[in-house]
Amino acid sequence: MHLIIQFIPFCMQELINKLIKEAGITPEQATKAIQSIAAFVKEKFPMLGGAVDQIFSTGSQSEDTI
Repeated sequence: MHLIIQFIPFCMQELINKLIKEAGITPEQATKAIQSIAAFVKEKFPMLGGAVDQIFSTGSQSEDTI
């Protein structure tokens, strides 16, 4: 589990950087876009809410939470 915990925030930063580079948007816009997509997926597929929260989490988690 420890690797997953470290990977999620890194993955989010990688996605933000990709949006900045490829879409030519600011970090704030990239973050807002990701939040909008996550909210849309959670609204349309509520059973995926927990997974979406973990995948699109921009904050770090401690091992104690898992």
